[in-house]
Amino acid sequence: MNKRSSALSPVTRNSTLSCETCGNRSENEWCNLTPVELQLLDQVKTTNIYEPGQVVFYQGNPCLGIFCVESGTVALRKTDAQGNSVIVRLVGGGETLGYRAFFAGGSYASSAEVMDSARICFIDRDAVGDLLNSNPVIGHRFLRHMAQDLEASDQAQLNLATLNVRARLSHLLLTLRDRFSEVDDEGNLIVELPLSRQDIACMLGTRPETVARTIKGLESDEVAVFSGRTVTVFDLDRLFDEVELVS
Repeated sequence: MNKRSSALSPVTRNSTLSCETCGNRSENEWCNLTPVELQLLDQVKTTNIYEPGQVVFYQGNPCLGIFCVESGTVALRKTDAQGNSVIVRLVGGGETLGYRAFFAGGSYASSAEVMDSARICFIDRDAVGDLLNSNPVIGHRFLRHMAQDLEASDQAQLNLATLNVRARLSHLLLTLRDRFSEVDDEGNLIVELPLSRQDIACMLGTRPETVARTIKGLESDEVAVFSGRTVTVFDLDRLFDEVELVS
């Protein structure tokens, strides 16, 4: 899957925002940078605007550095030797991409595909190395992030092994609600799915036809209504019950 060495060229460049004023910095690995280090980061970073469908980097390409998502949603997609593709994780504003490949000294283990308009900063590997050498706390925060990712991956594997498809779909909706939902005037939870039915099926380890039957079951029991990519949840407690009853 070595399609190109970098996916920066097709995007529009824009580097007007300072790292010092970035609202996401307090929540990610760069929160402990000194004023001097922030100035260095501003000098070396490249900020780009991506449109839906554009690829930030490809699976199998050598790691050139670390990406920091300022806004938008990026899907990490893995493809096997037969060409089968599955989204393994969604990344949003304030999160970083490519750090595991950077620390492993290898290639990207997945492709990063933009789901909606995104603004993403790129810091090349030499600059990252300089910052790590000057401020070891950054490395500690990346280590914590990797541990959290590993825990989330273990939980996902456990869900595949122990939950039925209906519970897995309910769990996915609960996972997406913090970033992709709002509450309407009637108190219903409205989730805007960033995924196609095919991608949902792959994430749940099942077939699209099974997902369709599961959706009909949730609608028949008035747990949720699916209209395109919009899901209306009438009672959040019932959605939690779907997961807890089989866990």
